Amino acid sequence: MNKLIYLDNAATSHPKPEVVYQAVDQSLRAGGSPGRGGYRLAVEAERQVFETREALAELFHAEDSAGFIFTLNATAAINQALFGLLEPGDRVVTTSLEHNSVVRPLRALQDRGVEVVKVAADPDSGLVSAADLKTACLEKTTRLLLVNHCSNVSGSLQPVKELGRWCRSQGLLFMLDGSQTAGCLPIDFKKLEVDLFAASGHKGLLGPAGTGFLYLRPGLTLNPLFYGGTGSHSSSDLPPEDLPDRFEAGTPNTSGIAGLQAAIRYLLQVGVANIRIHETGLIEKLVDGLCAIPGVKVYGSREAGLRGGAISFNLQGWDPAEVGFYLDQRENICVRAGLHCAPDAHRTLGTFPQGTIRVSPGYSSTEKDVDTFLAAVRTFRKAKL
Repeated sequence: MNKLIYLDNAATSHPKPEVVYQAVDQSLRAGGSPGRGGYRLAVEAERQVFETREALAELFHAEDSAGFIFTLNATAAINQALFGLLEPGDRVVTTSLEHNSVVRPLRALQDRGVEVVKVAADPDSGLVSAADLKTACLEKTTRLLLVNHCSNVSGSLQPVKELGRWCRSQGLLFMLDGSQTAGCLPIDFKKLEVDLFAASGHKGLLGPAGTGFLYLRPGLTLNPLFYGGTGSHSSSDLPPEDLPDRFEAGTPNTSGIAGLQAAIRYLLQVGVANIRIHETGLIEKLVDGLCAIPGVKVYGSREAGLRGGAISFNLQGWDPAEVGFYLDQRENICVRAGLHCAPDAHRTLGTFPQGTIRVSPGYSSTEKDVDTFLAAVRTFRKAKL
């Protein structure tokens, strides 16, 4: 069988940098529970967690590392944000491109009396107009504007640069779901003026599964989603007020966080801007190559600079699942086929209910990988004619 080619980095990045595997192994072997003891192993574990927060603050140009709350994944971070912030009678504006990690919590909150407004994206470009978002926010008093920084289906990068400052001027909160952009392109929280930012650690940040975070700007207060031991203020039956302890009940994924720190240090060394340049070149090659194949429809913008790493396409006359199965079983190429946990996005693009084939290169992907993938799609098409 051919060499394995992994092109599903929008789901989880693979392979990880070697330093990530080493950091997880070392942390597991070291032992110790952060914040649960004054002996050396516990103190060292606490130091690892703190230094990971500091690394995140450096990567995202955040004012205070205490605003980074570690979670199991981006889904947990989004749930903490939404259920911790929104009350019956509140109004939230979002888009028609959101992942189910946003759609489902908002549906549950809608059933509890929160008004949810979804602004439609353009079905061709996969972009949501900033003007449309602003108009929707001004129709009635709005508490939160929540935008997917990059669609995991269309791959389109949303026009978020002007939204944070505008939201601040209007007195409403601005939240970004950065699951598809964190680690893949430079992000500066100060310039974007985000109030909340959620991301997974296992995608573009190149960390282990079971890691993620929610960032809260200084001064923003939420209700905790989980309650329990934090290793601090143990005399009280109420959660601490201090960040990040207020939101980190229970023993954390210390070894995963250690691996995440190693991944972030790796990103800082390589430079996220350099990663973006590398991946943009692969994206451009993929989009151009797919569009040159008869019968292939690529969704989202044709301009690589307006895209993140996810590229969705379909081959006319063939179910996405069949194409994905062929690429896996016959060509040893890993892509994802289906709805990608984002049915609203597929309704917007006109690909519901069958979905799309999604190819997503990463920093470890090469031009040769892309050439092999494109050749495999062409081979499939010729064999099925």
